[in-house]
Amino acid sequence: MRSVLADSYKAGHFAQYPETERMTAYGEFRRGFEGDAEDTRLLFYGMRYIVDTFVARRWTREDVERADAFFSQHAAPTNGPYPFPKELFLRFVEENGGFFPVTLQALPEGSCVHAHVPVYQITAEAPYAKLVTFLETLLTMVWYPTTVATLSRRARDVIGRAFEESAEGGAGSPLLGSRLHDFGFRGCTCVEQSVIGGCAHLLSFEGSDTMSAAFYAQFELNGGRPVASSIPASEHSVMTSWASERDAVANMVSKYGSGIFACVMDSYDYAAALSELLPSVAQEQVAQGGYMVLRPDSGDPVECVLMALRAGEKVFGCKTNAKGFKVIQGCGVIQGDGVGMPMIGAILRAAMDAGFSAENVAFGMGGGLLQKVNRDTMSFATKLCHMNYADGTERDVMKAPKTDSGKVSLPGVLSVRRVGGVPQVFPGCSPGGEGEEMLQVVYDKGPVAGWAWDDFDAVKARAATRRRYWRRRGPLIGSP
Repeated sequence: MRSVLADSYKAGHFAQYPETERMTAYGEFRRGFEGDAEDTRLLFYGMRYIVDTFVARRWTREDVERADAFFSQHAAPTNGPYPFPKELFLRFVEENGGFFPVTLQALPEGSCVHAHVPVYQITAEAPYAKLVTFLETLLTMVWYPTTVATLSRRARDVIGRAFEESAEGGAGSPLLGSRLHDFGFRGCTCVEQSVIGGCAHLLSFEGSDTMSAAFYAQFELNGGRPVASSIPASEHSVMTSWASERDAVANMVSKYGSGIFACVMDSYDYAAALSELLPSVAQEQVAQGGYMVLRPDSGDPVECVLMALRAGEKVFGCKTNAKGFKVIQGCGVIQGDGVGMPMIGAILRAAMDAGFSAENVAFGMGGGLLQKVNRDTMSFATKLCHMNYADGTERDVMKAPKTDSGKVSLPGVLSVRRVGGVPQVFPGCSPGGEGEEMLQVVYDKGPVAGWAWDDFDAVKARAATRRRYWRRRGPLIGSP
């Protein structure tokens, strides 16, 4: 299967390029999240999975023969066999131990950069120079985890600003990391998507019900050290299985009331559950001493959260924090229905306008986090940028369509260096140059000797240390 993990037309490009000794291509996000022109920052993540799972695997002669059999029957009826560089593939199977013969550089995972900053660069040399973009289809798929990581990071930014305004400790509060919970597993197209996207979310938050990602991050990426957590929570099947809704809630209180737990409250009548049921179990819950989270699951999200906050205040009481906002005692709200970026902001604004601290409110995001994104969300593309021809000449290559300036690509072998805390793009041929080189060789015609990917804790720490940068904007293109 690996032999055909590319778009069909990639197989024929070897015959379309001029004779070359060396070719270079790179990948970039061409715009900010959902076209945001004011804030084009992104959180790069996901190259490790692609390289380890697909790129750094040996091809065999059988792989090549099966690919050849496939392409021989893949062409339109009048065209004969579909073009496929069988001899080149057989050659690297024999001469390079079956490893695909390109060099891949990538930014460290967890790096915060602007759009138009290369996130990877591919180089191929003769006799394999013309295979430089064969892996484009696979490598381009880094768009997905990076887009999810960026969405999650932007959500943290929004919630963090609300914490700065209304919560003690501000954006440094330990509660912030639990304020956006991943509910997205069931909305994914497959388990693999849930792992890739779910891990990307965990760069910014600890809360996740996507166990496929939490388990993978812990045992495959982090040496067994835990990355994510969750709490006991009811669903409608639990609430409706009891003779009365009160019995269901009382059972939750008796089982989990000394810790943190969540109860869905709208199985029948949300308003009545808040005004009648909640007071009836309050004494039992207070006696347990834990923290009860109320979860609406239908209706207008802003109004439902406000209703729960007011009910919690009435039943459990509030304290006023140092910033003058109310903090409900032993009770909070999680909104997990209809949550997206605009809704998070709207709910937090309404809660604070009503006098409640943002720390009273958490969010669960499902399809909006792991599924409602695509390659165009931040316009990812891989483009050829430099060629060394067989006659010894060389040329920088770029795309510059007059009909869409947003698709202009960068020319030349490229370098990414951190200058003044901001990653900027430089011509790779520039001697010396300011700042550290960020594009690291992660695959060099095979696994790199002595190379080890950072564990998940280190990647998350890298993203965290760039939060100051995350709040600033800088130039996209630098010069030596």
